[in-house]
Order: sequence, then C-alpha cells, then structure tokens
Amino acid sequence: MNITKTLDAKGLACPMPIVRTKKAMDQLNTGDILEVFVTDKGSLNDIPAWVKSGGHQILKQTEEADVIAFYIQKG
Repeated sequence: MNITKTLDAKGLACPMPIVRTKKAMDQLNTGDILEVFVTDKGSLNDIPAWVKSGGHQILKQTEEADVIAFYIQKG
C-alpha cells in the first residue's frame, strides 16, 4: 500500500479526529491514501460513517495497543 499522507490524531477526542481527517483528505488527490491513527473509540463508528458519506473507501483498519489505524483512499 502506497501511503500518501499520515495523520496522527492520537489523544484527540470527538469530533477532532474527524475534523483533522477531513482537513487532511481535502489536501489529497483522488486515489491517494491517508493513514490515520486515533485513540478515541468513538472513531470506530465516526470515521467509517464519514468515509462512506464522503465517497471514500477504507482499505484497511487495524487496532493495536489502543491505537486504531485507518487507511482511507480518497474517492
């Protein structure tokens, strides 16, 4: 997977992970991949819902040691 940009949103509470993710995605081109790291458990629901509504796609999602990683391809 060719990561275009990485966003570290660890330690941020809702709604900041979504706000930062949207801002980062706005800087990318269609097909680019954004890697996002979060610790807010609310992001497990919030980010997939935002990705779907924005026409993007989650390529991969992992959770390790309380850090959730999303790999989002811009649509």
